[in-house]
Amino acid sequence: QVQLVESGGGLVQAGGSLRLSCVASGIPFGISAMGWYRQTPGKQRELVATITRDGSTNYEDSVKGRFTISRDNAKNTVYLQMNSLRPEDIAAYYCYARWSTLGYWGQGTQVTVSS
Repeated sequence: QVQLVESGGGLVQAGGSLRLSCVASGIPFGISAMGWYRQTPGKQRELVATITRDGSTNYEDSVKGRFTISRDNAKNTVYLQMNSLRPEDIAAYYCYARWSTLGYWGQGTQVTVSS
């Protein structure tokens, strides 16, 4: 059974930082591509950042230079370091794993930024 468990969300003031974590089980983490997406009510889920099995990263334009995705294969964990948070970053953040042709989602963690 595949499980992706996110943590690290919460309330932070604008300009502050949070680090999200996602622990994966049930998949071969080391050969899986991982990512973070976010969603606000009434909108589609959007890509935030991805990281391939070999560590190549990709970011949505609005988070470039502020967010950093990383992975620790020994801990089956992917991280999203979020700095200089803005009110427009408010969303539920979801961890995503892709292995072969299959994709899996976590249940999400809420990030709220106060202005």
